[in-house]
Amino acid sequence: MQLPPTVRRSIESRAEAVGFAPLARAAALLSDAYREQRPQDLAQIPAELRTAAYLAIRMPATYAAALHVLSEVRRRLGDRVPASVLDVGAGTGAASLAARASFPDAAVTMLERDGDFARAAAEWLPDAALLSGDIARMKELPPHDLVIAAYSAGEMDPSAVWRLWDAARVALVLIEPGTPRGFAAIAQWRAGLVAREAAMLAPCPGSGPCPIQNPDWCHFAARVERSSLHRRLKAADLNYEDEKFSYLAVARHPVELPAARIVRRPEPRPGLIRIAQCTPTGIEWRNVTRRDRAAFRQARHAGWGDEGLG
Repeated sequence: MQLPPTVRRSIESRAEAVGFAPLARAAALLSDAYREQRPQDLAQIPAELRTAAYLAIRMPATYAAALHVLSEVRRRLGDRVPASVLDVGAGTGAASLAARASFPDAAVTMLERDGDFARAAAEWLPDAALLSGDIARMKELPPHDLVIAAYSAGEMDPSAVWRLWDAARVALVLIEPGTPRGFAAIAQWRAGLVAREAAMLAPCPGSGPCPIQNPDWCHFAARVERSSLHRRLKAADLNYEDEKFSYLAVARHPVELPAARIVRRPEPRPGLIRIAQCTPTGIEWRNVTRRDRAAFRQARHAGWGDEGLG
């Protein structure tokens, strides 16, 4: 997955304007802050450099994860197509761009407290409404059909998620880093939203208790094609990276759910493919052999995060 060409060109122009050496230092500081989950460290980076570094190394991954999730949401919602989208903690607009790709006719509103990030987002989403504010100081949010919080809900007060749900007329999407901590937050919100009668949308095949227990965690991956700038900043040899994320999507009304969800990379072995899938009754391991030609053909093309085998 790649960002739209106009966005990529703008990111490269910003990088040229600030210079590679200072951008590389800012990118390293930013990566450390996100990896160690210390967002307060971002204040050490001058605003222009922070924005340029974020655009270069984090926005492509956020876009890829959001597009992966929203593509699944679009499939599950069927004809209940959202007419409006609220992106809370929109940052530089990655999730809003993914929403525009998934729901091209929806009106998009971005809520972001960082002025530099918001101005960048407005550059490639000029027709989106932009709200400047901090959800921590907002008693309620303007209702929208689809509400998204991509890599932002974890930085909010835990009760803020219930306000996100209150604002969602059709569905709510939460995306967090694919780490034990990120999944723990998703699992907690899942339990609370199910208790509030939210209907499961994705990725779970049911609304029962989550079968994945500590020290394991549920997460998925989206492959991101690295630009040459991205590779240079990360001193990387590969022209891609896999963005790991955990997510939850819930709806106001029940939708048709898959019978299972593949929760690990399928494991090819001599004569068979071993697949771990989450079902409404728990985690199920399937050994699909060549003798079952139809299932084996399906398993060969199955990927991590796909619907499970019937």
